[in-house]
Amino acid sequence: MATKRLRQDADQDPELSDCKQMRRLPSFPTVIREAVMANSLKNILVSLEPMLRKMVQEEVERGVSQSISSFERSNSIHIEPASESSSLKLVFQNHLSLPIFTGSKIEGTDSKPLQLAIVDACTGEPPVSPLMSTVKVEVVVLDGDFPGRDQPKWSSSEFQNNIVRERTGKRPLLAGDVNLTLRDGSIAIPDLSFTDNSSWIRSRHFRIGARVVAGSHEGPKIKEAMTVPFMVKDHRGECERHVPCSFNFLLLPKTKTKLKCISYYETVYRKHYPPALGDEVWRLEKIAKDGAFHRKLSDAKIYTVQDFLKLLAVDAQSLRTILGMGMSDRVWEATLAHAKTCNVGETLYLYRGTQCRLLLNPVCELVEVVYDGITLSLQNLSNPQRTYVQHLVREAYQNWDKVEETNALVDHNILRPSE
Repeated sequence: MATKRLRQDADQDPELSDCKQMRRLPSFPTVIREAVMANSLKNILVSLEPMLRKMVQEEVERGVSQSISSFERSNSIHIEPASESSSLKLVFQNHLSLPIFTGSKIEGTDSKPLQLAIVDACTGEPPVSPLMSTVKVEVVVLDGDFPGRDQPKWSSSEFQNNIVRERTGKRPLLAGDVNLTLRDGSIAIPDLSFTDNSSWIRSRHFRIGARVVAGSHEGPKIKEAMTVPFMVKDHRGECERHVPCSFNFLLLPKTKTKLKCISYYETVYRKHYPPALGDEVWRLEKIAKDGAFHRKLSDAKIYTVQDFLKLLAVDAQSLRTILGMGMSDRVWEATLAHAKTCNVGETLYLYRGTQCRLLLNPVCELVEVVYDGITLSLQNLSNPQRTYVQHLVREAYQNWDKVEETNALVDHNILRPSE
């Protein structure tokens, strides 16, 4: 009992309670140390604050910039065509006269200068509203592989990126009238020539392009123009076209012996520019005499340029299949471009069907159709009539020995079906 009383008395003793409270309070050094540490931490935070703010700002700006760039890339495909759309375009109005040699004047197939004009992008005709100001145009050289076969359209930046510049230490690729001023929407290019061949670029082919000089025209955008791809050969080969090699003599070095030199190009392998309907088919570009393509065409009974063009008009896919996978798309296009320069003449051929009569040109292209006594174009026929006429064209091709030749448009009386 005495022990219990002593414990209760101690618990109730205020002096003892104050002693316990004093023991619980931190010591003065501890208070000083904690104050110093708190002050140091505060100073550190104050020192770090500007740096932390800058780091956060830079990270936010970087994130925003990346988001904007990603958005622009993802939408560039949709935005660019709208900016590139145009109601007008530049065109070369005549085909190139091939082959082209360095230093020789570039002309059209009609022996006239290349003609450049601005036309309506939809109709191909001169614009309805004539241009009120002059337009400055630059003529450039393009890579022959541009644009790709799967890219029939291009942007101005792609056009710019495919311009071919001269080799280091060489003169500019094109000499002559490369800077033009179009008045009334068209101009002839009387003086233009290449200073270097095309063998040093991967495609081995050039195109001639034309574009409006930036800032020289106020109005709708005008689309660039380009020719078909072609090779440019060194001028040394030009003698193959113009010099009668049977009268040339070759002086062998050290022997002083004269040997008559007959050029293979002149007598055996020479291509014709333009080709004639009766030329053997190997006279076309990319078809070598007795080569693989020549043999394949001969096996299909395609012996002449006329045979080639007839099948092209009736069934181009069959012609492409005959030549096979060994002929690349680029070579195919070069051969077609050369073949299409052929002058087919004015002779017409009459083929009689049970319901209509056809007038065809020498390469089996439809000129006129008289259906039930009415002269119609293919576009004016109904779908069943058009199918029937196309069937007749194929029939005429397969029975070419039965068509009737005429030298002019004939009287429609003989075109009428028999009663």
